[in-house]
This record gives sequence, structure tokens and C-alpha cells, in this order.
Amino acid sequence: MIKKSENDGKLFLVTAFSPLLSTPPLLSSPLHSSPLLSSPLLSSPLLSSVSPPDVRIVGLSGSDRLAVLQGCPGTPGAPGGPGAPGRIGEQGPPGSKGPRSCKELLEKGQVLSGWFTLYTEDCRKLTVFCDMDTDGGGWLVFQKRLDGSVDFYRDWKAYREGFGNQLSEFWLGNDNIHLLTKTGSHELRIDLKDFEDESTFAKYSSFQILDESQNYRLLLGAFVEGDAGDSFSFHSNMSFTTKDRDHDKSGSSNCAVSYTGAWWYSECHWSNLNGRYLKGVHEAIAKGINWKTGKGYKYSYRYSDMKIRPT
Repeated sequence: MIKKSENDGKLFLVTAFSPLLSTPPLLSSPLHSSPLLSSPLLSSPLLSSVSPPDVRIVGLSGSDRLAVLQGCPGTPGAPGGPGAPGRIGEQGPPGSKGPRSCKELLEKGQVLSGWFTLYTEDCRKLTVFCDMDTDGGGWLVFQKRLDGSVDFYRDWKAYREGFGNQLSEFWLGNDNIHLLTKTGSHELRIDLKDFEDESTFAKYSSFQILDESQNYRLLLGAFVEGDAGDSFSFHSNMSFTTKDRDHDKSGSSNCAVSYTGAWWYSECHWSNLNGRYLKGVHEAIAKGINWKTGKGYKYSYRYSDMKIRPT
């Protein structure tokens, strides 16, 4: 590269030489003519084959300024191919399991009653109502009656899948109740309230229902306590009956039809908590929300619920 001095107009050569040469090119004097540009030394194969070169400036005095001229960049090369895949990272820690019961939620600090998401043993997600107040809390409610707004005189399919309203009355569904009770042990509590606002209850040591292939047969433990008395043990080991599926022991009649409900009927019942909402005293025998050892066959309770809790 040729540079012109700003002081006296002299030309100087900025050249390169290879460290392979024992001495730099002998260009020690200012350049006044162009023949030096065509010097064989500049086109020497030895110089052109060595990269990168060392840069030396010949003939530049202290009063001269050096200007380095840079050419335009060349055309970009083609993009390279993709790199090799990185190695597979280490497996992360397992995620925490979702809650399996209302009792577990209570133990984790959830103290308000309400609707929550739980997971069955096979990780099926269920939305359930948790009673966090009654008898120490942690109860999962699978049946509730309170105002007669929901029709409980339904068929087998409805009771299998569940029905009702989260804001009022509901049946959680026999399939769901089976999934919730098939593993572990669960106690059962039944709460009743009459139209005089008097509350009573009955409590049982264990509760489970089998799957649909066994007609949701009831497996009930011993009566533990409760001022409502025991009107449920009579139904232990019975299959579930609806108006279109008769599994009771009453012979030719269907107890669900006779008493307008759906239950673990035998011949036929001591309790009928899925019966008609008859608002207290009624003339029809045993067709309401009845509990024999409580207010008998001619009184339909204002409120009932059935709930389970792991033991």
C-alpha cells in the first residue's frame, strides 16, 4: 500500500514480509516513481504463500502520518450446516402428586369448605366438595339434599355418572364413589337436619362400593356413633337399584319404583336418602328422605349429606 506524506508529498510503501525471510525487503527509501509497485519482490511466491504476514513500515519518519486503507468486504460465504445435536440433559426431579383427599388438603392448610380438584389412584381428576368444618373437617361429600331443586328419581346411567348442581344438590356418581373408595379405608358420616333445624348424625367405621360389574354393591363397616341411630347397616352388602335396574331382594317389585328413589335397597329400606323431597311430615309411607331410627317413615328431612374421610 502506498501512502503520501502530509508534510512533503513523499510516497512511502507499507509492505509485509514473512518471518521466514531472514531480512525484510530492501525498500528503505521513499518512493518517487511507480516502478517499485511492480517489483518482483512484491509478487514473490514465497511472500504470497505465508499467512498471516507481519506488517513493517519502511521510510516513515516521525513527522509523517500513516493512513491504513481498508477495502470493501467480500461477498458473504454460504451459511454452514447445522451443528451436531447437543447431549440429552439429565432427568429432572419427579413432580409432586396432586391431592388425593379432602383430608390431605386440610393437612396442607386448606381450611375453608368448597369445591376442589382431587386425583384418584389412577390419576383421574375429580372436582369434589370438601367439608372442612364438620367433626374435624377433611370430609369429601358425595351426596347432598337441601332444597328439592334437583330431581333424584333418575335412572342407572345418571347415578353412574353423577348429576346435580354445585350450588345446591348433587350425587357425585357411583363410578366416582367407587374410584375414591376402592383403595384405603374410609369412614362414613351421614348428617341430617329437619325443618325445625335440629341436626343429627350417624357414623360408620368404613364405607366402600364395588364397581359397576358388581352393581356398586355396598360394603359397610360397623355403626360407631350418632344420635340419628343406625338406619344404614340394614343395607350393607346390597347392590344399587334404580327405577330401570332392579337388584333388590323384594321379589317381583322394584323398591326404587315403589319408594321413588335410588338406593342399596334390600326388602325394601330403613333409609331412603335419595327419595322424594317431601318437606317434613307426609302421608306417603317411606317415599321421602327417610331415616327409620330418626323421624321414621313419614317424615322427610330438609337436609342430608353423605361424606367420607380416609382413616
